[in-house]
Amino acid sequence: MKNSKITNAAALLCAAFHLVAVDSTMAAPRPTPPTRDPNTPGYVTARELPDGANPPADADGNFIIGPTHIRASEMTVQEGVPQGTVYDFTMNSADSKIYPGIARDANTHGTADPNDPAKLVVSTSHPSPYVRRVAVYIPKQYVPGTAAPFIVGTDGPDRGLFTALDNLIAERRVPAMIAISIGNGSGDAQGSERGLEYDTLSGLYAEFVEKEVLPLVEKRFNVNLTKDPEGRATMGGSSGGSCALSMAWYHPDLYHRVLTYSGTYVNQQWPSNAETPHGAWEFHEHLIPNSPAKPLRIWMEVGDKDLLTNVMPDNMHDWVVANERMARVLAAKGYHYQFVFARNAAHTDHSVKEQTLPEALEWLWKGYNAAAD
Repeated sequence: MKNSKITNAAALLCAAFHLVAVDSTMAAPRPTPPTRDPNTPGYVTARELPDGANPPADADGNFIIGPTHIRASEMTVQEGVPQGTVYDFTMNSADSKIYPGIARDANTHGTADPNDPAKLVVSTSHPSPYVRRVAVYIPKQYVPGTAAPFIVGTDGPDRGLFTALDNLIAERRVPAMIAISIGNGSGDAQGSERGLEYDTLSGLYAEFVEKEVLPLVEKRFNVNLTKDPEGRATMGGSSGGSCALSMAWYHPDLYHRVLTYSGTYVNQQWPSNAETPHGAWEFHEHLIPNSPAKPLRIWMEVGDKDLLTNVMPDNMHDWVVANERMARVLAAKGYHYQFVFARNAAHTDHSVKEQTLPEALEWLWKGYNAAAD
């Protein structure tokens, strides 16, 4: 982590805290999002699968699943399957040089900037401590001293992921990987610690994981985590999903595999950044289309009843449109990607995850050569 990057992040926060105060209160409850049709003009062309089926684990492209979501057997503990060990610990904000902690006052949100509808003014955010939960899954098959592939998950701990890995590793459908499931620093969206960590377009969160989380995991649990980006994956839902992509996009030297549910590829970044003024909407608006293809493998899902909010009058807060646009630009640039449009599914829908996660993980790890480690 370069000191200049930490300094720049601090400068952005200081600037945000000195914005002109704007009285803001929590908006009324969000209306129920409309149900979107995957065959809407302008959406990507997708293959509709039989109800209850998942996309093949060896196929790229766009797929439609549902409306019934059947829990995969791999999401249940299976008798006779070796069970990995899960360790839990906490991290205090006082020990972090990168994320010392912020919070937004309860029952407040923000107000759209009258001079720029793509900006949200938040006057009620301030420094605040937090405690972060972390869970580490180590498979039974791990051989101490060997360099292990691993997956970093946001908004942890994620017990369902650990169960799926037990079963998939036993069936040799994925490598014997370690999973590091990291809780956020509290709150949500603009002005919160979670929002700062997950919605900011930069490599800072990946650097936080690299400098402050992974060394603790290796030291405390006597494991060796691979340095090969082909053996490193990220995953998350909602803003945790856009964070997972940011980790790999800004640090392809660290991560090559990304898995997201209802990725928040919308304009939710705060503080504003002139280099990426539209937040994660920039991924499909400018960053991916205007950059050479990176060595990333990306799995994405969105639900037909996913979020559509009017927090800001910028036309950049429709989760379905954002994910559809992501699929289009990834295809145009020749990425290995799989996009799942789920019928009868809400934002980060739990039943969809229980149906799709095993095959998604299997697809995500295709082409991994364990011999490299």
